[in-house]
Amino acid sequence: IEGLYNDYLSNPESVDPELKKFFEGFDFAMSQGNGTANGTAVSAHAGADGSTDWKKEVAAYRLILGYRNKGHLVALTNPIRTRKDRGANIDLSFYGFTEADLDKTFNAGNMIGLGVTTLRNIVNHLQKCYASHVGIEFKYISDQKKIDFLTNEMEKNFTSPISLEKKERILEKLNQGVMFEKFLHTKYIGQKRFSLEGGETTIPALDAIINTATEHGVQEVVIGMAHRGRLNVLANIMGKTYEEIFSEFEAKILPDQTMGSGDVKYHKGFSSEMSMPSGKNIYLKLCPNPSHLEAVDPVVVGFARAKADVLYNSDYDKILPILIHGDASIAGQGIVYEVLQMSGLEGYYTGGTIHFVINNQIGFTTDFDDARTGDYCTSIAAMVQAPVLHVNGDDPEAVVKCVEIATRYRQEFNSDIFIDMVCYRRHGHNEGDDPKFTQPKLYALIDKHANPREVYTNYLIENGEKDAKEMAMGMEKKFWADLQERLDEIKQNPLPYRFQQPEIAWRSLRKATEADFKSSPATAINADDFKKIFDALMIWPDDFKPLKKIEKILQDKVKLYKEEGKLDWATGELLAYGSLLLEGKDVRMSGQDIRRGTFSHRHAVLRDEESDKAYSRLSNIPGAKGKLRIFNSFLSEFGVLGFEYGYAMANPDALVIWEAQFGDFANSAQITIDQFISAGEQKWNRMNGVTMMLPHGYEGQGPEHSSARMERFLQMCAELNMVCVNITTAANLFHALRRQIAWPFRKPLIIFSPKANLRHPGTYSREEEFTSGQFKEVIDDAFIENAEEVKTVLFCSGKIYYDLAERQAKDNRKDIAIVRLEQIYPLPVDQLEALYNKYSKSTWFWVQEEPLNMGAASFLQMNLKSINYGVISRQPSAATATGYAKVHAQEQAEIIDTAFSF
Repeated sequence: IEGLYNDYLSNPESVDPELKKFFEGFDFAMSQGNGTANGTAVSAHAGADGSTDWKKEVAAYRLILGYRNKGHLVALTNPIRTRKDRGANIDLSFYGFTEADLDKTFNAGNMIGLGVTTLRNIVNHLQKCYASHVGIEFKYISDQKKIDFLTNEMEKNFTSPISLEKKERILEKLNQGVMFEKFLHTKYIGQKRFSLEGGETTIPALDAIINTATEHGVQEVVIGMAHRGRLNVLANIMGKTYEEIFSEFEAKILPDQTMGSGDVKYHKGFSSEMSMPSGKNIYLKLCPNPSHLEAVDPVVVGFARAKADVLYNSDYDKILPILIHGDASIAGQGIVYEVLQMSGLEGYYTGGTIHFVINNQIGFTTDFDDARTGDYCTSIAAMVQAPVLHVNGDDPEAVVKCVEIATRYRQEFNSDIFIDMVCYRRHGHNEGDDPKFTQPKLYALIDKHANPREVYTNYLIENGEKDAKEMAMGMEKKFWADLQERLDEIKQNPLPYRFQQPEIAWRSLRKATEADFKSSPATAINADDFKKIFDALMIWPDDFKPLKKIEKILQDKVKLYKEEGKLDWATGELLAYGSLLLEGKDVRMSGQDIRRGTFSHRHAVLRDEESDKAYSRLSNIPGAKGKLRIFNSFLSEFGVLGFEYGYAMANPDALVIWEAQFGDFANSAQITIDQFISAGEQKWNRMNGVTMMLPHGYEGQGPEHSSARMERFLQMCAELNMVCVNITTAANLFHALRRQIAWPFRKPLIIFSPKANLRHPGTYSREEEFTSGQFKEVIDDAFIENAEEVKTVLFCSGKIYYDLAERQAKDNRKDIAIVRLEQIYPLPVDQLEALYNKYSKSTWFWVQEEPLNMGAASFLQMNLKSINYGVISRQPSAATATGYAKVHAQEQAEIIDTAFSF
């Protein structure tokens, strides 16, 4: 230790930061002269020769670090039962101390702001800071500024008493939280409401987060939470009136079938504008969510990122995402890991999320011992070095202090932070469920336990100052009077609300009708814009040196245009994005490897071969006001697709795209597809224009690289809920992408996109196809000269068309027409019937690469009744495709041979 001290004297930066602080404190104490500190005579603990006993001093220093690092393991955070022994090892004896050392003085007291003081004072202070009703976990953080912030908050500020005004606010919000549950329990006995009882301190906690946030520059808060306590949050945080909430309980709302089939009351979203005690107004959003726990998390952060981008000029201090978790779900659902992994990535950064865990120590009927391996449900926080404040839910003052620290931390460091509020669940999973079947002992304790409001009121009456006692007694009377008002149905006035810019844009849109899909809107661009965008795509800055291979690729694209007047698939796609940017619309795209493209076709972002500097080919279009945001995602589907859905939900004037590496991997995001994308408009009356690009096609690459599971998407198609296309030309892709923004409504777009055919000459489109016309739902056969001669019509979609067209041309079969169904849903029945009449003497067959039980066959047989046709496909199969190249080739040949055998 003396050696380290000498090192410190010669170079303070050469020792560990905590040791440096320790030595600074020691020097300070010694510099006071004659062993005095803070004007009080003290005697630093001395060795036999009268010098400082370094061994004991270091032991005191280690004791302080022990409490900082492991005090949370012994903190009194559980309001119901004694905590498990987690082996904290912070007893005096572990550091070589005995009771006899308690009144000896130590320089180590300087480390925690006490100056030179007794070991007893040091221990008492550490217990108050780190082992009372709060335990803080942060030893894994490597950023010294964050450590200093947290230790300063806990050791200098946390033990300070709070003002009477704040006590009153806490009790008022507790009263509101408990009153809401009592009202429900009285008025709607037996109805499912997923009550917050036992965790009502959530209400003053959220209130304190929002108050503190407004004082630190936040203008909008976006909340994601599950069903538990949601109605209470709507009433007492979001400002939704009792009347609005309970009309849903009493089924007074008649569902308007043109506006959605609806969802249960504890899934719906809400927006409000609240006036806070600071005098500032703040926008609050509660995102709609399904019962799939934690699935809303990426949607919330995506929504927050979009609002930051479009409304706050990407100033993340202006918008705060809050995720409210359950203890069982945060420990059990993998999406939590994905969302945390996003938190520091450029494409998904939101400036930090506050994670608030309502830890009621149980998951439906599962004890926490069976729900996780980690010590805590929040143990995942260590992965991103996010601190965790574990706090007793029966101590609302401690909870409020914790969330205030958390909010300041988020604003200071723009990083995630967790509050683990340990509480309990008064009833079963829902109010009709008896928890004593599975937890008789725990619920015997809960039955006897007062609610947090009663606990806090009694604490103030018994321990508070005179004014606090009077306030508590007055609030008690007010609580019962307010409850009676609610029961008497005294009318509340809904809060006024000013719509934000993106909401005004949403309100300018309308619901889609069947007529909207009879034909597509005009989406062509003029020749000048075509040239402007094309030229910008094919050049790079003078000081940028692309790879020779890239140079050749772009030169070939220019050559194709100059010699044949055509654009390939990738250029048609980028032309669509550029045209939207030119119109002032934003484009956002993310997915695995999408800047280059999985199949090396897109090259939207180039790299300098010497400096590795990136250059976006869409960044220098003259006059373009829209912003392009294109990001390679981390290796996630569920999290990233949820994020993009949330982004699209916030901004209707942005084309938002997620591309899968292969369409086969989209089912990793199945919850987002099933619960949000396909059903969100019907359930929550929320349109969304998110676009999914799913590479799809049978090329002999095996069962995991062939199929985007078209059949699953089509099975979910109804009520004009989304659009599914399988496109064969660059121009049609261009129009499909532009149509997403041109429509006076928004629909999710599912594109089954090509892989090998990305470079197929048949996909090339002429300039005039971009400067005139619109999306073609059906493409007739230009090879046919006389419809009367056609004996067979093969209608198909996507890649199989080129295999059929190749055979048709090779055999010069003018008696077989090939019709392309470019849009499968909404099904263009009128256009198909027109062709059916045109080729009236023909036999029709639907031809697909997929097995009979997959692809579009079943969907068409159920929905296309006005045309008689057979089906040519692979045999029904359990797997999507064979893993053997030879078998694949044989199966593919059989499909083509069969199609041309009639």
